[in-house]
Amino acid sequence: MPIDPSSIGSLALSLDEILQRLRLLTEQAAEEDEIRGELVEVERQLHTATRRLHKAIRRL
Repeated sequence: MPIDPSSIGSLALSLDEILQRLRLLTEQAAEEDEIRGELVEVERQLHTATRRLHKAIRRL
């Protein structure tokens, strides 16, 4: 079954929006908050996943 590029594009857009919201939450967290470190790590991993998804889209 062929992959629908528009479905992947929609998914990539959703991930971009989630990443933007996560960045805002990370910025709002105080430096000493324990959760901030966790949010930074999630943001890093999500950024990597989003970048790889965009790379896959370009290959279609």
